[in-house]
Amino acid sequence: MKITLCDDSIKDLLYIEKLLAKYKTHYPNKRFEVEKLSDPSRLYRNISEGKLSDIYILDMLMPRWSGIDLGNQIRGSGSESVIIYITSSDDYALDAYGVHAIRYLLKPVDECKFFGAVDYALSYTRVKTEPVWLIKTKDGFIKQPFSGIEYIENASRKLAIHLSGGEVLQSLFIRKTFEEEVCEITDKNNFQQIHKSFLVNLDYVEQLTPDSVIMKSGIELPVSKGRAAAVKRNYLLFVSERCR
Repeated sequence: MKITLCDDSIKDLLYIEKLLAKYKTHYPNKRFEVEKLSDPSRLYRNISEGKLSDIYILDMLMPRWSGIDLGNQIRGSGSESVIIYITSSDDYALDAYGVHAIRYLLKPVDECKFFGAVDYALSYTRVKTEPVWLIKTKDGFIKQPFSGIEYIENASRKLAIHLSGGEVLQSLFIRKTFEEEVCEITDKNNFQQIHKSFLVNLDYVEQLTPDSVIMKSGIELPVSKGRAAAVKRNYLLFVSERCR
């Protein structure tokens, strides 16, 4: 995931970069790289050459190429990249909606509003680009991005899919074994089976103990003796990869 910042004010550019760094400390499981540019002409060239980012955070008022000019160029390239505008004036809000920007933030940028905009941008981008799991529920099929799943539980022959925000999706009665039902995502996308009834997303594991894992939500889930060695090995490999 790549986020590009463009603002001709170095002070404002560094402030937004600082806010993104702070956002990362609050949400370490949300990974992205940041590119910052103070010259809108350079960004214009990048877009013209097909060097596109997933998310753009653009100043509205810049010399030669305004934020709207760049937004139109992004859309003209066929890209559905997310655009967030920051500006010292609210006179161009309608123009921002014309290029389907998701947020229009006034300077000085409020931290809470900025975090909310980044949250939405990342969620929107992931839903469009990452693999999803098709869950059969009583209300029909639900497409759930893998990254939003904290853990999956085999509960009375139904799958309880616990999401990162606390919501629980309940599947219809399963006729296969738990292993067969979750085989599509087992050992993929950082998922690890820790017990005959639990599959966890390692992104949400806060702590590993000899016989359990403690999730970021605070819940403690059991690790079976037969799986303990593999769980420990795979978790340590996962952590070491994240620290590189």
